[in-house]
Amino acid sequence: MTDLAEAAQETNTQDPGELAHRIVNVASDKKASDIVLLRTAEITTMADYFVIASGRSETQVQALSKAIVDELRDEGIKPIGVEGRSSARWVLLDYGSVIVHLFAPEEREYYGLERLWSEATQVARLV
Repeated sequence: MTDLAEAAQETNTQDPGELAHRIVNVASDKKASDIVLLRTAEITTMADYFVIASGRSETQVQALSKAIVDELRDEGIKPIGVEGRSSARWVLLDYGSVIVHLFAPEEREYYGLERLWSEATQVARLV
């Protein structure tokens, strides 16, 4: 097991599905738009779930990422890594078994993660 995987296991003992749904709920509470939960476990070893959501502006993307990190940290769950917060066009939160992608609308359209991971099972979509 890699050091990062061990760190994730130590800080995140919650069931991956429960964690993914918790993240969806926090994003929804903070008014993220077009939230998609994909189950990726059957097609990659990278993560069991992807949560993909959009903010209406860079400020909202930053606020969404902060809210998710803060609320989960209050529950004892810490991310392994956080990328992209300074530009807030595409913020990635890595929770080991769950990877969160928060996009500004233009970046989400451009990168098209839902298209790239179209073989994944869509568990939920909140528009």
